[in-house]
Amino acid sequence: MSFIDTLVAAFKGESARVPLARGPVSPWFFADSGGGRAPFEYNAAVRRAYLENPVAQRAVRLVAEGIGGAPLKPADSKLLALVSETSAGQSLLETLASHLLLHGNAYVQVLKDARGRAVELFALRPERVSIIAGENGWPSAYAYDVSGKRLLIPLLDEDASPNLIHLRHFHPADDHYGAGCLSAADQAVAIHNAAAEWNRQLLENAARPSGALVYETEDGSALTGDQFERLKAELASAFAGAGNAGRPMVLEGGLKWQTMALSPADMDFATLKAAAARDIALAFGVPPMLLGLPGDSTYANYREANRALWRLTLLPLAAKIFAGLCEGLSPWFPEADLAVDLDRVPALAEDRERLWAQVSAADFLDPQEKRALLGLGETKGTFHEQK
Repeated sequence: MSFIDTLVAAFKGESARVPLARGPVSPWFFADSGGGRAPFEYNAAVRRAYLENPVAQRAVRLVAEGIGGAPLKPADSKLLALVSETSAGQSLLETLASHLLLHGNAYVQVLKDARGRAVELFALRPERVSIIAGENGWPSAYAYDVSGKRLLIPLLDEDASPNLIHLRHFHPADDHYGAGCLSAADQAVAIHNAAAEWNRQLLENAARPSGALVYETEDGSALTGDQFERLKAELASAFAGAGNAGRPMVLEGGLKWQTMALSPADMDFATLKAAAARDIALAFGVPPMLLGLPGDSTYANYREANRALWRLTLLPLAAKIFAGLCEGLSPWFPEADLAVDLDRVPALAEDRERLWAQVSAADFLDPQEKRALLGLGETKGTFHEQK
């Protein structure tokens, strides 16, 4: 908002905003919701998913790299240069898409020169940013915490231009922060990782299944309560868990180990892993086929899956990012308009060819109306003058 617009708004008066609830300091550190489930912590979840799980990492990269490499429609050359530059060596658009997928929030710091012009966009790590709410609950500033230091970033500068652009996914229970796909996929990631770890331990220990301890004595006596509890505690501490699989056991006092044979089908976690992998792909909006998961992997289905990825995931997410950037950069680029050039997306070539054929066959439309339906700009003069 310009200085004149600010004065006009001050004299005319503005409608009072409804108050917002002040959110927590960090949107990704919740109290235990019960049922024995551990709190969701973003950094740990990122390590489990993006750094340790191949399905989650590939799903995020597939979407983020698709948006980062998508062809853009012609626009202001300075604006295109601003959003196409790297942010700390990484693609800005790819970084913002990854932050939205994983965290649900993306923050872009607008760096300006001495004359107040936007010269660089820098993507901030979302887990380090927190919103400082005013008296009415609306954001008044942002705090960036790193290495025990806190940097306060005002909402607007002295020219009423934004210092930071906040992009976020919808969150039904939070007024300030968005909900990322990772929080929905966290349990599926844990199951997939656990199944992979179990299979690894099972193979390292010659695929030997568990069994049962049988207490047999000549007089037919049973273990006392204290003996039973002590034996159970020793078993839990020394032999439970995937890390202790196959560990030898020394038995005495009438204890005997009886193996409980499991069939190969019982020990096969492929079905469990496949189900968890499909849930991960579903959470990030990626067709499972594109991640190499089992299914009808024919060429026609792969082509349709690639088209669905663009139509249902990449294009809506790209539109959200571009709309937020255009709104935040409007003080410097009032006519900002960023969008993916659909004619240059190979996955959508058949859709565009079909649309072009349908529009070309519509004889009741003049050339200018056909160009408008195809998303092309108007041409000067009449069609006959151009011929």
